[in-house]
Amino acid sequence: MTGTLARILAAAALAAAAAGPPAAARQDDPRLDALFAALGAEEAPADLARVEREIWAIWLESGDPRLDAAMAEGIRAMGAGEHAAALAAFDSLVEAAPDFAEGWNKRATLYWLMGDFEASAADVDRVLALEPRHFGALSGLAMIRMAQNRLPEAHDALRRLLAVHPHAESARRRFESLGRRLGTEA
Repeated sequence: MTGTLARILAAAALAAAAAGPPAAARQDDPRLDALFAALGAEEAPADLARVEREIWAIWLESGDPRLDAAMAEGIRAMGAGEHAAALAAFDSLVEAAPDFAEGWNKRATLYWLMGDFEASAADVDRVLALEPRHFGALSGLAMIRMAQNRLPEAHDALRRLLAVHPHAESARRRFESLGRRLGTEA
């Protein structure tokens, strides 16, 4: 681990300790600022992967066992291809916790899998209103817009993703490829 990453993660730990118990809106977690700083600063792939995992883990923390159960059931059902059960779980989650960005993000993913791109994009918009740095939602938005052949919007979503996560290599490759296709500077 680099010295810079160690200092950033130590600051995140101190902020988390001072923050007290977890809140339901995990995108407001004080650890995220330091983790996003590390995401922009680190270049070692193993360090980046660990920071990404930590961000995802925080986003998934609801702080409420009922919400956690709905999330787990929705993820399980989505993974099993049980779209109706997953939709019911994610619907209950976003209804119970409308400020919990990851509930909206998981439902957006489900809508994507179901081929309902407009519903997916609407949920992504909600995620990004709650957590503008949500690189998963930005990647999803790029995929949606690519599937809809709305290439300038896909390119913009990738640009926004790279502003948050500058070392996301697959996003960078897609951004540059799409930029060449559109005739814009990457």
